[in-house]
Amino acid sequence: MELALVIGVVVVALVFDYTNGFHDAANAIATSVSTRALTPRVALFMAAVMNLIGAHLGTAVAQTVGTGIIDPPQGVHGLVVVGAAVLGGIVWNLVTWYFGLPSSSSHALIGGLVGAALASSSTVHWAGVWEKVVIPMVASPIIGFVLGAAIMILILWIFRRSTPRKTSRGFRYAQTVSAAGMALGHGLQDAQKTMGVIFLALVVGGYANPGEAIPEWVIWSAALAISLGTYAGGWRIMRTLGRRIIALTPPQGFAAETAASIVLYTMAIAAKAPISTTHTITSAIMGVGSTRRIRAVRWGVAGNIVIAWVLTIPAAALVAALAYLLLHWLIE
Repeated sequence: MELALVIGVVVVALVFDYTNGFHDAANAIATSVSTRALTPRVALFMAAVMNLIGAHLGTAVAQTVGTGIIDPPQGVHGLVVVGAAVLGGIVWNLVTWYFGLPSSSSHALIGGLVGAALASSSTVHWAGVWEKVVIPMVASPIIGFVLGAAIMILILWIFRRSTPRKTSRGFRYAQTVSAAGMALGHGLQDAQKTMGVIFLALVVGGYANPGEAIPEWVIWSAALAISLGTYAGGWRIMRTLGRRIIALTPPQGFAAETAASIVLYTMAIAAKAPISTTHTITSAIMGVGSTRRIRAVRWGVAGNIVIAWVLTIPAAALVAALAYLLLHWLIE
């Protein structure tokens, strides 16, 4: 029974990883596609490959998700908690994807973990949630906004005497590099979150110990799932990020992707925090757009996105809690 549940949770976690890939594909490539620096298919393939590579660059975020958020009980009950948490994240991903809202897959998963834990009376490490989730959730968009604006101002000053056509052509090439860096950071951040959940299921099922290194098969399976999901694309959200917030130029796209990449790497390596790639790139786009003029950003669209951000954790938590109650009734 327990082995079957462990396999089931692993499969569901990989489904979440796949939805994370197509939901967040826009994070890495929307700006490059909208500025015509890359064609959609080339951009998706590049993002998928870089996601695969990025997933192998570390496991610090995976350890945070696997051991620092909740502490479910051992055995069947704990596996039900973990499975319900992942289901909560999947449902919220699909809802926001359908409406084209770039919400956070990361926070959907965190919300699912907290909701399932609360519904099952499992331990929630609130200090870890506050330190590794809430503070980075607030800080990363602010940093992304400011850094995006700063890089854009620097670009405008450096190329102030260049002709716009020549500058745009050069930055189309530069965006290939910045988009690749963004996709690498996405793999470094988001693939690790699924690794952490799978590892948590193995610990709860008695097939791993909390202090062990994450198995290589877990790393590869999570990396492949998010890469395949990325290649499947997320066209609805891509339109929102690439056009509806602001009509981007190649220099602006480069500035936004560079700013977001810096924040992703810093948070993953230095803070070991599972931040949202969606929040980071969206806020960087807003920061870049605000340097043209404040009204250049479509703040109504931005407001809808912020509402989705605020709702993500509680909404995913509610879905996960309901999923737990249903699975608890069916299985236990």
